[in-house]
Amino acid sequence: MNRAHFFAKGFLGTLALLLSASVWAHGGAAGTDTDQCKFELEPNHWIHYTAYQPKSYPAEEFCGKLPGTNTPTQLVFDYQDMRYRNMTIEFEVTKEPEGTRVFFLQGSKHKSGTVNLDLPNGVPDAGKYLIHITLVPDQGDRLDAHMGFTAGTGAPAGKYSTYLYLLFAAAGLYGVYLFVPAFRNKVDSLIGKSKA
Repeated sequence: MNRAHFFAKGFLGTLALLLSASVWAHGGAAGTDTDQCKFELEPNHWIHYTAYQPKSYPAEEFCGKLPGTNTPTQLVFDYQDMRYRNMTIEFEVTKEPEGTRVFFLQGSKHKSGTVNLDLPNGVPDAGKYLIHITLVPDQGDRLDAHMGFTAGTGAPAGKYSTYLYLLFAAAGLYGVYLFVPAFRNKVDSLIGKSKA
């Protein structure tokens, strides 16, 4: 096995490990036991939450801290329990501590198990917010669950994404170097000239 082939395999193996979904999911925490973006609606019944601000922070996922205000925001909820797909659930977002309503979605059943709340203008001010999730069963009492988040933290777009894009670009160039002889010869000649 020649040296270039050995390095190519090692590089591609390392790249595959770095890009593994289980390593990077939700801040590098593998599995749902350490998932910071889930919360308990009822004892041992969970819902997963992810927030996006696609215009201001494309390709970024947020959980408890949203960096922007007055920017389109999507709050996405995934039921991790099939029982919620047959329940009427309503959603409300309020500014705290005032309790001012920012968004409301009338109770309905979400058979797909995913609910996407579109806030076209996002949240108006920096500060604390509360997501109210109300289960409205066919029989029995309503159940309210709450999850807080902050907005306007001013956090820049994650360095993680920038590094990830740079890593993809480097991997692509290295792949071209390995498999395109004309490109490899050009790079080798430039490196040879720089050493001289």
